[in-house]
Amino acid sequence: MSDYRRNRWTFGVGTIGRDMLYTLISMFLIVYLTNVAGLTTRELAWTTGVVVGLRVLDAVTDPLMGVVVDNTRTRWGKHKPWILGGALLSGLLTVLIFVDPGLHGAARVAAFAALFFLWSVSYSLNDIAYWSYVPELSTDLRERESIGAKARIFSLVGVFFVVAGIVPITSALGGDDERRGWLLFAVLVVAVLWAGQAVTLLGVREPQGPEHQRERTSFRDFVRAIGRNDQLLCVAVAMGLFMIGYTTTTSFGLFYFQFVYGDEAMFSIFAIVLGVSQIASLLLFPKVSARMRRKRLYLWATVLVVAGYVLFFVAPTGTMAVIGVAGVLIFVGQAAIQLLMLLFLADTVDYGHWKLGKRNDSVTFSLQPFIYKAGGAAATGVVGLTAILTGLNDRAVGDLLEGAPLLGFKGAMLALPLVCVVGGYLVFHRWYRIDETAYAAVRADLAAREGQRSAPVAP
Repeated sequence: MSDYRRNRWTFGVGTIGRDMLYTLISMFLIVYLTNVAGLTTRELAWTTGVVVGLRVLDAVTDPLMGVVVDNTRTRWGKHKPWILGGALLSGLLTVLIFVDPGLHGAARVAAFAALFFLWSVSYSLNDIAYWSYVPELSTDLRERESIGAKARIFSLVGVFFVVAGIVPITSALGGDDERRGWLLFAVLVVAVLWAGQAVTLLGVREPQGPEHQRERTSFRDFVRAIGRNDQLLCVAVAMGLFMIGYTTTTSFGLFYFQFVYGDEAMFSIFAIVLGVSQIASLLLFPKVSARMRRKRLYLWATVLVVAGYVLFFVAPTGTMAVIGVAGVLIFVGQAAIQLLMLLFLADTVDYGHWKLGKRNDSVTFSLQPFIYKAGGAAATGVVGLTAILTGLNDRAVGDLLEGAPLLGFKGAMLALPLVCVVGGYLVFHRWYRIDETAYAAVRADLAAREGQRSAPVAP
């Protein structure tokens, strides 16, 4: 089996558990804190503030972690040591987050803050080292699309296992003890994480060649790699706006079925439909992208998302058929956009190498967890504030929202994210310039430079 085919599968399998873990924390930790952990309104407010603040702080430090990864030199390469260490620590800390500390008030908030900060740092190291593999595994556009699509398909399997399974599995594992169910579910997720990361660590073969043997990255290089790569900044802003919108909507998902739709059990069915839709979107992506340029593909994916949001907002409460169609439109478009963003980010690595004369994979890809965390922080803030203002933490599941609280809930879940998604597309459309032709020119020039450096000197 060629290294490309081997890497495509072993890299992809590793994303299953990673995304299960991230989905559990980013989407459902706020649900656990609101509905299960037994926090008072004051404790919930402080805990929400801690999550938002630490995510912002951790996001800001992610690019510095990218420098650490870029400067790593070991016999196992620069990626694998951080993938291993980050997976082990973030898994252990995930379990501890769902252990009842038996504390109250300020002590409980402080204990949670310490665990969550350490979790964020350890997961970031794994995430940056993991995704910065993408531009190294291949410089061919179609091979990158295949690697990225395969990885996103596996990651969606992990995401929607958690989304669809969290209600029935926690209920089955915990019985009358909800906290025990969530703790055991966290243990299950961590077991899958460690198994999947083992496949990647043992299976991926890191390319060795002149392009992968680089000088160390100084702080000045770090500043230049981000600040002077205009295309990277464009992708970062567009991706950031999109992720704020997408993460906000998904974070409200279970609450919607508990307090608006009125049937919590339907959430799992809804999630399965959306998961299949996203996987179908990714399976079709290589064929569609072969016939349509990426910029145009991004436009049509955004159109689908906008149509889905509008339909979801006006859909009568309790009409699953209409809500289901709206959800499919949103998540088919979302899957394509998220893969496109990964590919755009990978292309800016080569662009930065061409423009600045130095390649910084991990520094560049450190912006992905930065963006995800910033989006997650914004989403947590929006969801937490909405939960407090509408009194969700004081309501029993099935006590439906009506009137102004319902309108405010839907505005936060659907209208605000719609503005963010459209804003992200407009930023991309205005400033992104690396199309397929431009990328080919960049790669050709880099190859010519490499050829000149390796050419023998005439006597």
